[in-house]
Amino acid sequence: MKMSLFRHIRSLNALQILRPGRRHLSTASLQYDQDPQPLFTDAETQSLLQSMTQLQLDKVFRKRTVPDNSTEMKFMTPDQLEKEFVQAIEKARHLLQMPPIVKVKVDTERLISKDAALKDFASTKYVFTDITYGLPQSERKVVVRESDGTLAYANLETVKRMNQLYFPLEGRKSYIPRMFTDEELLKSALDTHKYEFILDRATVQYEPYEPEFHNILSRVFEHLNESKQFDLLRSTRHFGPMAFFYAWHRCIDDLLYDMIRRDYLHNAAELIALSYKIHKIPLDYRSTLEQISALRSTPAEKALEDLRNSIQAPEERQRVGGIEQEIHLAIGKTENDFASDEICLKFIEQYIASEHALKKVQLELAIQTLKEVNLEKLQLFKGLKKAHGVNVN
Repeated sequence: MKMSLFRHIRSLNALQILRPGRRHLSTASLQYDQDPQPLFTDAETQSLLQSMTQLQLDKVFRKRTVPDNSTEMKFMTPDQLEKEFVQAIEKARHLLQMPPIVKVKVDTERLISKDAALKDFASTKYVFTDITYGLPQSERKVVVRESDGTLAYANLETVKRMNQLYFPLEGRKSYIPRMFTDEELLKSALDTHKYEFILDRATVQYEPYEPEFHNILSRVFEHLNESKQFDLLRSTRHFGPMAFFYAWHRCIDDLLYDMIRRDYLHNAAELIALSYKIHKIPLDYRSTLEQISALRSTPAEKALEDLRNSIQAPEERQRVGGIEQEIHLAIGKTENDFASDEICLKFIEQYIASEHALKKVQLELAIQTLKEVNLEKLQLFKGLKKAHGVNVN
């Protein structure tokens, strides 16, 4: 009696491990038609995506709903403070590492052997897992012995469950969260613009090769393209994959409009360049990017400069950088920024005039408005420099 009870429990456990979970979410309309990994992991692509993501430290290190949100106060020398600044930049870059975009894996049966002599040796399936310490999850072997004697490699669902059983990933549930099985719950989260929360949870719950992961990302990015709330993902680890998704599917115009409206012209040029790269459009975008990069600081350099300026009093800034630095901070741009904007505007206008732009009128109006604002800023910039006796280039 006791043995039969143990067998029944073992049978239920085996079913829970081997049975795929039920999914009820509708499928997104846009999916990757081929393997995106080679392009996504390309060094040039990663550089473009990281630059577009930006490094806004106040957003990266904003207070979150976590058990410990306390702050620590320290007295530091200038050298120690500089070291802390550099470490903060490195930590921010680590937090902004993008989840990989890879192709969906197809589950195929991989037979090892079929031993007729072991047929009916047990009424349940046996799962064997390699639990060698320090082995990457992707390299662990998991095999299943069927009750008919067949020995085969486990399917992807079983491999994932076994890895989670022996080497649990923090935050990943053994069951599928309701927000990923209930269409109404996911729709409610999307309508309230909880995009980062959905993406964070999907990244933890699913592997990048799972179709559910791709479906949820597509649903979120499509909804974002309708709501136009792109800034909610800026300076998060999901902004790069979002920009890559739009460039891949030739729907960058709404994000491009948002970048122009916010005066992120160098990011707009990078987004267009990424689209050209993905679709192999024969236009020389690299020379434009080289000119822009020669005039602008990297996101890490800009973030470090902002940190240094944040602790300096106006009198100290004038002493260190002079009145010229005060003018730059007041206007929000330097001579190099204005020169970079001119290069970006020409590149963006070429895109708008081409056959690749889908929302020409909207983009043209945004460009015209920004030109007028930038002209006023430039005139004010030159006027302030002239009034303070600073050379104007």
